[in-house]
Amino acid sequence: MKYGKTEFGQQAFKARSAALTPRQRSAFILFDGRKSVDEVLAMTAGLGVSAIDVHSMVSAGLLELVGRAVPLPRLETEPLPLETAVGFTPAQRFARAWPIATRITASLGLRGFRLNLAVEGAAGYEQLRDLLPKIRDAVGAEKALELELALKE
Repeated sequence: MKYGKTEFGQQAFKARSAALTPRQRSAFILFDGRKSVDEVLAMTAGLGVSAIDVHSMVSAGLLELVGRAVPLPRLETEPLPLETAVGFTPAQRFARAWPIATRITASLGLRGFRLNLAVEGAAGYEQLRDLLPKIRDAVGAEKALELELALKE
């Protein structure tokens, strides 16, 4: 599959929007409609860019499929009703919660820089779960609810 930048994505990139994490910005630059997703992921593997990052950019309307119109496959990270999250493994919970946590902490700007770095450096479910109280303190219980539900066992 090959993706290209949308007009919205180009504007978000130029405005240095929080919609793109630093890691995603590096990959975003490479999506030119000619390189495949696998090629871009291989080029940015050292930065930790994953398919989840690509999916997040597509879901946010920053990238669009070039060529044929094929619906984007559903990933575990898309919000699901809480009752379907029961029985998820910690790895699945982490995959769902990590993009939410990065989006929330990126919206804090410079005052949340360290917290955002901690979230981006979280290596698993337990580390991300341990950051939840700090995130809740920084953004408030209402804004942290989505993350709390994604982490809930």
